[in-house]
Amino acid sequence: MATTQPIRNKRQVHQLINYYKTKNQPRNYVLTVICLHTALRISDVLRLTCSDVYDFAKNRPKKTITLTEGKTKKSKTIALHKNIIQALKAYYHIAKPGAPLILNSQTGKAITRVHAYRLLRAAAEHMGFAQHVSCHSLRKTFGYHAWKRGVSPAVIMEIYNHNSLSVTRRYLGVTQDELNNVYLNINFAA
Repeated sequence: MATTQPIRNKRQVHQLINYYKTKNQPRNYVLTVICLHTALRISDVLRLTCSDVYDFAKNRPKKTITLTEGKTKKSKTIALHKNIIQALKAYYHIAKPGAPLILNSQTGKAITRVHAYRLLRAAAEHMGFAQHVSCHSLRKTFGYHAWKRGVSPAVIMEIYNHNSLSVTRRYLGVTQDELNNVYLNINFAA
């Protein structure tokens, strides 16, 4: 069985973000942007309601969301990146208080994890980089790119609610080529 990997190539991440935006599919666009920018498990994203992300009294998206993660049962507050807020603004006309954010219009419930996987997989296949990509790839992609930008693995560990740094290291998907690059580019000679 293949291991889910982060999407390491930034161009591919941008392609994935824009895939459903350019197809004018705001629900799928919101799903992709939230998954990539929050590092939440797909099960937690699919439990979000419109009321979790929108302030209906003020007619705008919230700046943070607070939820209890399904797997860890830990409470977490997440600041919403400007890209999420932008995506939510485009989706607001469909939002109804209390309704699932990622709504299956046929059932009136949230889409399933399988449906989310198929949506992501279809986009990745269309763009030619589907190998080892799943919904969990988006969670791993967040951490990988945070690490590449210099965010401490300890901070990433806290974001993921991991109990050990070794789990976080596996999540980051560090390759031998990247390790070799560090060895070859640290220079102490004068």
